[in-house]
Amino acid sequence: MPLFEVAILEAPSRKAAEDGATERLAFPPTFVISKDPQSAALRAVMENPDKVKDLDKARMQVLVRPFGPG
Repeated sequence: MPLFEVAILEAPSRKAAEDGATERLAFPPTFVISKDPQSAALRAVMENPDKVKDLDKARMQVLVRPFGPG
């Protein structure tokens, strides 16, 4: 199975954005072995519930990229 790198950015709230806040790295890059990018994202979140429990799901952006050749 392929190796993926998964990270999560959290956009600022509307009020914070008006005050000049920018996106923050809410979930640092994590390596996951999975069959496809969607499964990799799901697996990373499911295996690290403590890191995502306080995130506003509406402001999350999950980034997944394949790692290595292919």
